[in-house]
Amino acid sequence: MQDPRFVRKAFAAIAPRYVLANHVLSGGIDVLWRRRVAAEARARQPQRVLDLATGSGDLASAVAAACPGALVVAADFCAPMMEHAQRRGLPHLVVADGMALPFADGVFDAVTIGFGLRNMADYGGAVREMARVLRPGGCLLVLDFSRPAPWLRGLYRVYLHRVLPAVAGLLTGERGAYEYLGGSIESFPSGPAMTALLDAHGFSGSRGIPLTGGIASLYVAEKPVHRQS
Repeated sequence: MQDPRFVRKAFAAIAPRYVLANHVLSGGIDVLWRRRVAAEARARQPQRVLDLATGSGDLASAVAAACPGALVVAADFCAPMMEHAQRRGLPHLVVADGMALPFADGVFDAVTIGFGLRNMADYGGAVREMARVLRPGGCLLVLDFSRPAPWLRGLYRVYLHRVLPAVAGLLTGERGAYEYLGGSIESFPSGPAMTALLDAHGFSGSRGIPLTGGIASLYVAEKPVHRQS
């Protein structure tokens, strides 16, 4: 659970070089992760998609490219980040807090969120909001960092807590924002803990798909269809 004031300030500070930092720090693998999310979305042929915590619009752009017939709405609570999404040509941008979305119940076929749930003030509350705006049978796709396989974990923690903040500080001038990143990843639910969280707050049959040795994971969940008696 995170302090929204700190999160908004941190992302506003790194907004100008956020995309560059992501690509450098991940070695470009983050592009492949987002394409995997977009492919999962495309398989469901959604007509209306919400990309929550869109930031600079990387995931929303990937989803829009994979689902050319869909309306993709991109939302984030940090306006400076969304200025960069606007420059990408995303036409449907909304400044909105993920804890209180300004959308009616059941209006989206799919909700995507990349590296954003981890920054919410209340994970369960945010998941319930995503479930609320999804139609019954709609799909939630959550992409975020997770705990990698044991053979990779030691090296990964050295990179996460020592190398990443130093390199990111040089790229963005905001080392503190990336020191926060390491702590937020370590405390974030991962694997079965994440699927249990999703299933406890409005979804069912949640499953996790480890990516790149488990450095990141894609979680796929569906909002149950309630049959009328």
